[in-house]
Amino acid sequence: MSVTVANSFVDGEWLDTNREAIDIVSPYSKKKIGVQYVATKDDVERALESAFQSKKEVKQISSLKRAKILQKVATLLAERKEEFAKLLSSELGKPLKNTLDEVDRSIETLELSGEEAKRLHGETIPGDVSSRGMNAMASTFRVPAGVVAAITPFNAPLNLVCHKIGPAFAGGNVTVLKPAPQTTLIATALVHLLFEAGFPKSALNMVLGGVEVGQQIVSDDRINVISFTGGIVASKNISQIAGIKKQLYELGGNAATIVHEDADLNRAAVQCARTGYSNSGQSCISVQRIYVHEKIIDEFTEKLVAEVAKLKVGDPLDPATDVGTLVDENAADRIMTWIKEAEEAGAEILHGGKKRGASVVPTVLKNPPKQAKVVCEEVFGPVVSVIPFESMKEAVNEADNSPFGLQVGLFTNQIDLAHKVAKNMEVGGVVINGTSNFRLDHWPYGGVKNSGIGREGPRFAVEEMTESKMIVLRMD
Repeated sequence: MSVTVANSFVDGEWLDTNREAIDIVSPYSKKKIGVQYVATKDDVERALESAFQSKKEVKQISSLKRAKILQKVATLLAERKEEFAKLLSSELGKPLKNTLDEVDRSIETLELSGEEAKRLHGETIPGDVSSRGMNAMASTFRVPAGVVAAITPFNAPLNLVCHKIGPAFAGGNVTVLKPAPQTTLIATALVHLLFEAGFPKSALNMVLGGVEVGQQIVSDDRINVISFTGGIVASKNISQIAGIKKQLYELGGNAATIVHEDADLNRAAVQCARTGYSNSGQSCISVQRIYVHEKIIDEFTEKLVAEVAKLKVGDPLDPATDVGTLVDENAADRIMTWIKEAEEAGAEILHGGKKRGASVVPTVLKNPPKQAKVVCEEVFGPVVSVIPFESMKEAVNEADNSPFGLQVGLFTNQIDLAHKVAKNMEVGGVVINGTSNFRLDHWPYGGVKNSGIGREGPRFAVEEMTESKMIVLRMD
């Protein structure tokens, strides 16, 4: 499936091209690879009304049929793995080795969603625990919430769309999808694949556009659930205009990884190098801050820089490339500004610190001040800072000293210490003897504080996208 045109799908049909056109340019080659057509206000209104009118119809589709459709989508995607991976790499600048992995994860996410369609379980609750309920019994059921607004980011534009559409449909919902403007070709390709697999056209509307389109969707009372993955500024805007509806946020982070003095330094260095720069650091759990015990910081830093130096920066379509581009050159310019600011504040650049077009060479900073943006904000780029600590208490306090709380990595061979740290940190997940950037798609994924509300992962997302209904039986 060769996709070069991205357009909205509304009320069962692909819209025509009589709309604002925006060229889609590869961030690496700078060549035009397609065009997208922006949805109008009327298009969005049609999508919302179509979704609202379809929710009762979609609700009647059996769990078995929903499961089979999602499995069929996964099967078709597996057959076209390389085609989708190359489209991802061309549109986003993510290396082929990473996009092949993203397609694999997307297949798994769809399969898991299909399995969850068969697990919408409830429970029976006896009434005789109360004197007023001696002849009563209640049963609970999971029922569709109705219409799910799915707003997705550019950094994992295939898998994160699957993480929303898959669970939403598994739960019997209709989805209104607004993919990131930077990655509309891959979203369009997936929607074509969904329909080829038998996905009901009444269960999905997709509208392309920017902030205005998103605001029109989330503020509408016909939406029952908002599932948003993105930044804190946008999430605050959504929460102010959304009104009374369920809101799920998977937001950002400035993830920390702690390397204790007893850690396996070779393992820690290799994993930090691999996971700090994959997708050019454009991941909310990408390794950003590495707190290293002062006794081993020099040895660890030497090993880390050696591993980072092995990473190949270049053409995303080259199978040997480890680091491709940022989403665009503006992102690269911002990151270079942050690196320069950290250096001027006292940080030492041990590797990188240079830009090539939309690419930033993997950068290692040593001991930037805690006020530097590369420490206290989300870099979302290929920059890792190594910071010394004297005691584990200090490391935990510094790691927790953040408005974010998504995931943390911890390298130590003391299992009792690891569990103590893990239980007390203010984050959604702690990875022991691994970095912050480790996620399996069936696990509950999400954060606390400004990192979000709710959990992703098909099982957990289905729970968020359905409601509990109670039926009471009273007997004489």
